[in-house]
Amino acid sequence: MAKSPAEIKAEILKLTREFSSLAHGVNRPGTDPERTAFVPGETVVPYAGRVFTEGEVEAAVSATLDFWLTLGPEGEAFEKKLAAFLGIKSSVLCNSGSSANLLAVASLSSPRLGNRRLKPGDEIITVAAGFPTTVAPILQNGFVPVFIDNDPRMLNARVEQLDEAYHEGKTKAVIMAHTLGNPFNLSAVTEFCRKHNLWLIEDNCDALGCQYDGRFTGTFGDLSTQSFYPPHHLTLGEGGAVNIVQSSKLRVIVESFRDWGRDCWCASGMDNTCGKRYDWKLGELPKGYDHKYIYSHLGYNLKPLDIQAAIGRVQMEKLPQFIQARIDNWNHLRRELDDCSEFFEFMLPTHATGWTPDGFSWDTSGHKTICSWFGFMLRVKPSAPFKKFEFARHLDEKKIGNRMLFGGNLLRQPVLVQLRKDRPEACRVVGDLSGADQIMNEALFIGTYPGLTTAMLDYMVDMVRGFVKKF
Repeated sequence: MAKSPAEIKAEILKLTREFSSLAHGVNRPGTDPERTAFVPGETVVPYAGRVFTEGEVEAAVSATLDFWLTLGPEGEAFEKKLAAFLGIKSSVLCNSGSSANLLAVASLSSPRLGNRRLKPGDEIITVAAGFPTTVAPILQNGFVPVFIDNDPRMLNARVEQLDEAYHEGKTKAVIMAHTLGNPFNLSAVTEFCRKHNLWLIEDNCDALGCQYDGRFTGTFGDLSTQSFYPPHHLTLGEGGAVNIVQSSKLRVIVESFRDWGRDCWCASGMDNTCGKRYDWKLGELPKGYDHKYIYSHLGYNLKPLDIQAAIGRVQMEKLPQFIQARIDNWNHLRRELDDCSEFFEFMLPTHATGWTPDGFSWDTSGHKTICSWFGFMLRVKPSAPFKKFEFARHLDEKKIGNRMLFGGNLLRQPVLVQLRKDRPEACRVVGDLSGADQIMNEALFIGTYPGLTTAMLDYMVDMVRGFVKKF
């Protein structure tokens, strides 16, 4: 008797799990006894990477066999899981964290926002040092980025510059990242935004699971964004999300920009959710024009695949363990590298004033942060007998993955140097950005991701110590 499709699928998935167990040992969590053994000096120690087991591979194959392909039931389920984890209104999946930032910024241009709508020439305050796609959507939408400086020890905005950056009648929003998994000063920024009735977008791409005063980052602004690229806290291969903290109106607008700019809010494969598909009269179209082909915004097509969301649903189950692993790995490195303090400045969480093996000391504000660290920053002191680039080359030679703080001071990047020559009015700068320059010249980071084993962490420590002992 021929086997049924369900029986064949069950056999395929059983073999899929067996295959994954044999083929992907190097991608298992660092605490997993089945993880591929680390060989010092031979095995690369990545700064980040995919961490998964058989469940994610099975989910991907199962969704592929179902062959829905475009965003569908898996996507809807993942969006609900993510929103429930954060404790927010909803999440909208898209194809990358960069696209999430683009959608979040573009959504503020919607006419549906009335007198709070951003128009070309309006200003958005942001931070000089970071990843370019936090800033690019501001310019891509015809707005003006206003750059304030970074605190080189905490990597986030110097919030004391916010008032100087504000331009009455022009400043309409703030977008900032929680850099390297360190929440920015949310108390100061949210108070500033409330005072001036500004939109706040939290770029939470490096910071899923971080907390500020016991509340997850990504839940303080009007919108926040996530990335699910492999180095991040969860991976869908590629992928991102816009988190809508409270407003249902903003969800409809974000979805519209994601889905070609259409006015219709039907999910893929659905028709006539509104119950009056042929009864609308919008724009100068004839009454009854098919609502599925009415467009209210100049949008994009930025949806991910349902297969990716299936992977994400399994990853979500592991998120608490992933967050704790990042914290534990950072603490391990900080403790073991403390004897290198003569050469390096180590990062502090926002509101922390110092570190001892017993933990952080805190300022008198009453605010505290918990960092789900994206990486471990090592900022080479100006007094050190070596430069950052020498240190980076040493790490490369020892097969230890490391990265600069993304684009460093973005104003020094070729694209913005050229833009300021061509169109000096295209952006505005507050102060001399000396903190962003320090980060650019002195800082790099190594890994804290959940795939690191204790042996890998100890190898990194040994190689850093070995380098500084030469001086």
